Amino acid sequence: MTWLELAPADPFGIQTLPYGVIHTPALSGCAVRIGDRALPLYPAASTLRPELAWLLDGSTLDRLLAAGPQAWSAIRLAVTEWLSEDRDRSVIEPLLVDLKDVSMRLPFTVADYVDFYASANHAANVGRILRPDAEPLPPNWKHLPIGYHGRSGTVVASGTGIRRPNGQRKEGEDVLFGPTARLDLEAEVGFVVGVGSAMGTPVAVDAFDRHVFGAVLLNDWSARDIQAWEYVPLGPFLGKSFATSISGWITPLAALTHARVAGPLRSPKPLPYLDDRGSSWNLDLTLEVRLNGELLSRPPFASMYWTPAQMLAHLTVNGASCRSGDLFGSGTVSGSERGQVGSLLELSWAGREPFLLSDGVERTFLQDGDRVSITATAPGPAGSVIGIAEVSGHILPAAR
Repeated sequence: MTWLELAPADPFGIQTLPYGVIHTPALSGCAVRIGDRALPLYPAASTLRPELAWLLDGSTLDRLLAAGPQAWSAIRLAVTEWLSEDRDRSVIEPLLVDLKDVSMRLPFTVADYVDFYASANHAANVGRILRPDAEPLPPNWKHLPIGYHGRSGTVVASGTGIRRPNGQRKEGEDVLFGPTARLDLEAEVGFVVGVGSAMGTPVAVDAFDRHVFGAVLLNDWSARDIQAWEYVPLGPFLGKSFATSISGWITPLAALTHARVAGPLRSPKPLPYLDDRGSSWNLDLTLEVRLNGELLSRPPFASMYWTPAQMLAHLTVNGASCRSGDLFGSGTVSGSERGQVGSLLELSWAGREPFLLSDGVERTFLQDGDRVSITATAPGPAGSVIGIAEVSGHILPAAR
């Protein structure tokens, strides 16, 4: 319970408490979200828990991420007490800021960025679209979480405008250069590494929560025509690297413990380093994808074939290190039904089957001026709801 007046079903109640970096004319810095307000953390800690204040000082969450699980627990417990016990109310209440009065910053320094391809439904749909005469899934797909290395420098905070990218694409026998005609969204969940690992030392699946700080929603914007022309033989490059948007608020793993569910039945049986029986970090999250405010789909994250713990284990099994601030995405989240897909490529079947909006207009891919938003919720303790903060972006015309 909290002394704030919040609706019982508020997804950003005291059970959630995501972390972000806010800016107002009067202050900037690390904050936690409660309802539709933000609590600046450094001034609160300086008064009530001075020994923790250094973790919350600065323009990013980098210190807190690197501090590790003990510090994460201490901060979360302290914030929970501040917002629930009357003795701290006189200090905390004057510090609260309405979200409408703040702008969000990228909450941490992105070190490396890796994106996976972990939904069997999405991968099979893409296979049927691009390779209709072949098996939908490649032979390796059910043996390992497939991924690619992206560009950390083009990861941006929710709300940032996305410039339509230019690039090469093939039309018939012609190779053309210009703005993508098939700009797409990809509804994903991203995971933020707090504690890195040593080079040569893989991270086991049961060590996931000792390294990963929390989750964000992620939109890995995609230029499908550029991607289709360039991706053989080395995979995604310019069709993906122009922009990736993430939530401004990071939901800590500690808020998602009630959302953990068993992973799917896998065949063939994963190799031992990917065996997550007994320590599954599959999560019961329901995403909602909107185009210009209209609901397009509800992708279910629990349907993912590979879990984030398996992704991190695979990412490091060859001896690659991870660093504080590393970000890895799940890949597009898609369920088994059309109303559960996480990309317009699937929703329009590569443009061959346009979808109808409520105003009667048929659409396939994104147009200039479009606004895409992705939200998500998960079950919390005692019937509560956990919110994963929105990631949004609007499409700007291509550079000339």
